[in-house]
Order: sequence, then C-alpha cells, then structure tokens
Amino acid sequence: MKTLVTTIILFFSITAHAGFLDGFKAEQVSSHVWVMHGPLELPNEKNEGFMNNPAFVVTDGGVVVVDPGSSVHTGNMLLREIRKVTDKPVIAVFDTHVHGDHWLGNDAIKRAFPEADIYAHHKTISMIDGGEGQTWLDLMHDMTKGATDGTKIVNAEDALKGGEDLSIGGHQFQIIHRGQAHTLTDIMILYKEDNVLFTGDNVSYERIIRLVDGNFNGNIEIIEVAKNLKPAIVVPGHGKTGGPEIMDAYKTYLSTLYSNVNKYFEEDMTDFEMKPMIHDTLKDYHAWSGYDEELGKHISQAYLEIEAAAF
Repeated sequence: MKTLVTTIILFFSITAHAGFLDGFKAEQVSSHVWVMHGPLELPNEKNEGFMNNPAFVVTDGGVVVVDPGSSVHTGNMLLREIRKVTDKPVIAVFDTHVHGDHWLGNDAIKRAFPEADIYAHHKTISMIDGGEGQTWLDLMHDMTKGATDGTKIVNAEDALKGGEDLSIGGHQFQIIHRGQAHTLTDIMILYKEDNVLFTGDNVSYERIIRLVDGNFNGNIEIIEVAKNLKPAIVVPGHGKTGGPEIMDAYKTYLSTLYSNVNKYFEEDMTDFEMKPMIHDTLKDYHAWSGYDEELGKHISQAYLEIEAAAF
C-alpha cells in the first residue's frame, strides 16, 4: 500500500506542470546511462529555465541522478523519464557545482524520494547555505518571469572533496576535483561500469558558457585531467553527449583565446583593441550559442588573469 501511495503521489507531482518540458526525452548513451539534453540558450520564460543536461544511471540497487536541473519542474521532468526506464527508486544525486541551473531540481527528487543521498563538493554546500542558493532561486525566477516558481532550496548533505571512490547501488563512481576551474566547486564523476564521464560545466559543447566564477588555466588543466581518464563517453554540462572530441573542442576554445590574449597583452594592446583579431582566430566557434555574449567578457577576464600573473 505504501508503494502504491508513493507512486500515485509521484505521478501527480510530475504531471502537474505540463508544457514546454514535455517535449524532452531521455536519450540512452550507454548500457546504464540516460541523458536529457537541454536547450542551449539562457534560461527564459519559454524554456522555463531548462538548459543543462540532467542525467541518470540505473544501477543494481537504484537510480543515481546527475544534475537534476534548474527547478522542481525540470526535476519532475527527469523523474518522468526515469519512470519510463525503471521503477527502481532514486537512491543518490550528484550536484556538479554551485550554479543553480544544475541543482535546483534537487527539490523534486527529495519530494519523491526523501531518503535519496545528495552529494556535492563541500564548497558547493557551504556556498548554497551562505546565500548562493537564494541568489540562484531569485535569478531563475527573474530570468524565467516566474516559470520556476514553486521551487525550494534543497541543498546537498553529503560533502565531497575530490578523490573519493564511491560504491552506490553496487556500481562504482570516481569523484574528480582539482581546485578552481569553471568554479571553485566543480566535481566530475567517472561512472566506471560504462566508462562515462560527467564533466559538469568544466566542459561545454556548442555553447560558450560564462567563466566569471572560474579561471582559464584551471579550466584548461581540468580538461587535461579529464582526457587522461580516457572516458569512452563524455556528458558535458551543456550540449550534446559525445566522445573525447568534445573535450578537445572546448579546450581548444579556451586555450586559443587565452594564448592570443597573452600575445596581444605583451604587445601592449587593450582587451578592446585585441577583440577583432581574437574573434578571427575562433571561426569554429562563431556559431556556438552564447559566443557573441561571452567573447568580450572572456577576453577581459583572460586579460585580467594574465595581468595579475605578471605582477
């Protein structure tokens, strides 16, 4: 009876918010892993804040979720897709970093499965408790004109520091952290059974993402670490899942931009003056979502990082 009641409650909770999110389906990318590939544009009223890649792993003992999305509604969307694959309970969640478009969906998971463990880097947990959680809740509300309303802050409880090898549901998950990259809080998860790497926003594909909370050298370094793991399948924070080539694509963007900023910095050019030349070196990325919005910001950030290193 308890199982039946739980199923009925879950059904109504995940079907109560119909609309745009109904059009997305989970894609199986390996024997045990499914990914929902979100839109590439920024959160807005139409996409209801959904822009990341919520994923799940079906283990022997239950379902492990990675980055359940930007709201209780995206979390419920993910639960809907999980139910199409398995009736096993969600037993664990990984939040890859502090940005709320990846973890605010925790709310839906905990409502449906209160006993699920939620893992994140310890700095993610402390920053959410310290005010970042409310900042992200408010930001998603403002950017979507209220489409994410109803979401509550549900923080992770199981703190990670990197280097852990976790057995969850009888399957093995390796946690990777190397300091500041996309943010100070990033973890990557290597799912060993299928050799699938969840990079979080340390890697993005066909979308240029902000780096204001990270730094270029750290992000380039962590991609090298990721490549050395030799994953067969790579699930980026944004954009389509693929092989190791998607790590190369994002690393090339970062390293090309950074090296050219350094070159023109040594020629005493300002960040504004060097932008047209750097733009010309990045032709392969002109069509990536977010390129026009982020290029100038990235050049300015790289300039400041290089300037700081010079003194």
